[in-house]
Amino acid sequence: MEEKTSSLIQTIKQNISQVIIGHSHTVDLLLTALLSQGHVLLEDVPGTGKTMLAKSLAKSLDLTFSRIQFTPDLLPSDVTGLNYFNQKEGAFVLRKGPVFTHVLLADEINRATPRTQSSLLEAMEERQVTIDGDTCPLKHPFFVIATQNPVETAGTYPLPEAQLDRFLMQLSMGYPDKEEELAILDRFQTDSPLEQAQAVCTAKDIAALSQAAAQVFVHPLLKNYLVDLVQATRNHPQIQNGASPRGSLSLYRAVRSYALIQRRDYAVPEDIKTLATPVLAHRLTTARAFGARFLGRELINQLLNTVPLPTEDWRRRL
Repeated sequence: MEEKTSSLIQTIKQNISQVIIGHSHTVDLLLTALLSQGHVLLEDVPGTGKTMLAKSLAKSLDLTFSRIQFTPDLLPSDVTGLNYFNQKEGAFVLRKGPVFTHVLLADEINRATPRTQSSLLEAMEERQVTIDGDTCPLKHPFFVIATQNPVETAGTYPLPEAQLDRFLMQLSMGYPDKEEELAILDRFQTDSPLEQAQAVCTAKDIAALSQAAAQVFVHPLLKNYLVDLVQATRNHPQIQNGASPRGSLSLYRAVRSYALIQRRDYAVPEDIKTLATPVLAHRLTTARAFGARFLGRELINQLLNTVPLPTEDWRRRL
């Protein structure tokens, strides 16, 4: 790996750590999703730092940031924008919605109606939106961090499988430990460190890192192991619908990006094992509806212990 690439990755992570205490693994996974041109679903209780994490990521990368608070009365046009008649100009003018940004925080996405939720589908998959028949491209990179509360169920609309499958990963930040929470009290007792955060790279640098991730070497035996793992989700008795080929491709892209984040130009088995749960678990449809969120993770862990792992020199090009 080039020294410049390695140094840039380390600088980005250090800059985010000036704002976010702990959660280094979550930051690695967020950067992995960004370089893989994917999106992330954060399932966490309020107050755990989801908004601060998204803002610090955007500011560190010199990217624009928007936030949408999803509610039952939110309309699709509140997300994408609309055409309105400008009397001075005598013509219709496009008023762009908050989706026209680099980093979009979709807060409590499961509180909006399915119609409004689906307004994000085209944006997430195609990097464009259609307004009154006109197709409008979005900024690059375009990265959605959606959140939902795992505790509350009243007044929520669970995301359908089609939309869950659009998220590269589903993550949970969790509560900080005692030492981290004490450090949070010290760091945020006066001004927010986010105000002093500086951009350390640009959108052009992110594009270059994405290209570098696409060049990461994955040994054929590791590709075979990855596919065996995904196919095992389709043959498990407790899984009604396993991960699709989109899941295989998502895991493959994430593995290469994660290896780059770890400052390697080749993937290792631990990369696949680390990413299998966040990338695949939310794509499974289990026979048990209640507790499916936890069951999916348990089943992936079972498969990781049963699918044979090959041994090889993973750096050796064939």
